[in-house]
Amino acid sequence: MDNKFERIIEVPAEHMRNIFGLYDSHIKKVENDFHVSIVDRDGGLKIIGSHEENVNKAASITKQLVELSKRGNVIQEQNVDYAITLGMENKEEELVEIDKECICHTVSGKPVKPKTLGQKHYVDAIRDNMIVFGLGPAGTGKTYLAMAMAITAFKNEEVGRIILTRPAIEAGEKLGFLPGDLQSKVDPYLRPLYDALYQIMGAESFAKNMEKGLIEVAPLAYMRGRTLDNAYIILDEAQNTTPAQMKMFLTRIGFGSKVVITGDASQKDLAPGTKSGLDVATRVLSRIEGIEFCNLTSKDVVRHPLVQKIVKAYDDYEAKEKYHRSRESRGERKK
Repeated sequence: MDNKFERIIEVPAEHMRNIFGLYDSHIKKVENDFHVSIVDRDGGLKIIGSHEENVNKAASITKQLVELSKRGNVIQEQNVDYAITLGMENKEEELVEIDKECICHTVSGKPVKPKTLGQKHYVDAIRDNMIVFGLGPAGTGKTYLAMAMAITAFKNEEVGRIILTRPAIEAGEKLGFLPGDLQSKVDPYLRPLYDALYQIMGAESFAKNMEKGLIEVAPLAYMRGRTLDNAYIILDEAQNTTPAQMKMFLTRIGFGSKVVITGDASQKDLAPGTKSGLDVATRVLSRIEGIEFCNLTSKDVVRHPLVQKIVKAYDDYEAKEKYHRSRESRGERKK
């Protein structure tokens, strides 16, 4: 007969539903990943399994989720998935440390926080450096967290204005065919920036500061010939810049400014054969003090868990294709 190991975790009644999740989905994830059974016993959770290490790990992860709940968080699938990921690396206790960092609140009162170790490193890098490159796939919070940091700095009067920009590169469509004047043509490219501003700052406050010229949302081409002092500047979708555009942008930076450059090297919309300014900057600037590169990965995706799986699947596919191309270039046959 197999030995059974048990651990009992105290969970206040008001947090039990949050920990279990809808249809016990959160607890079932922990059970399945660590091959244990978790049952509600007199105001606590009893964790039972045939391997002591798995039981202890499941207990430790559950404790972290309880602490998150006590801090006022609604436990979501992403929290559970990431807690399990950290548990596999013996880092589950860092989950609560990450949660302690609150950048700001949205207009609806929701706290904006980093949710992964990668995101926390990114936020810390923005705080400590004049220029930060946030690199990684969609859904890792690159732009949103940078916006939150910018708005917080603006509200605290650390900078006098916010400038948000991205290159107006068409993904399969031509700007000339879109209806309206120039502003209405470029607005669709800037919409993600507007959305984040509305959510964190509120439409009314955004409109007032926009009218005063304290917040500017513009295509990258509008940056030419300017010197940007005392500003928080975010360049989004930087993978779609040319090397000349990136150099132009970086040499606009003046005194008292802070810059965040975000991009995903795997999603370029540049013409075939065109070098990406982001790729060149990564090679040219990697050793300059005061500039930090933060590489976020599929582990830092905080959208729907399916997005994380999609990003991981594409990463694996592209790595495999790169391997086969490398073999073929050496004259080896693809298997």
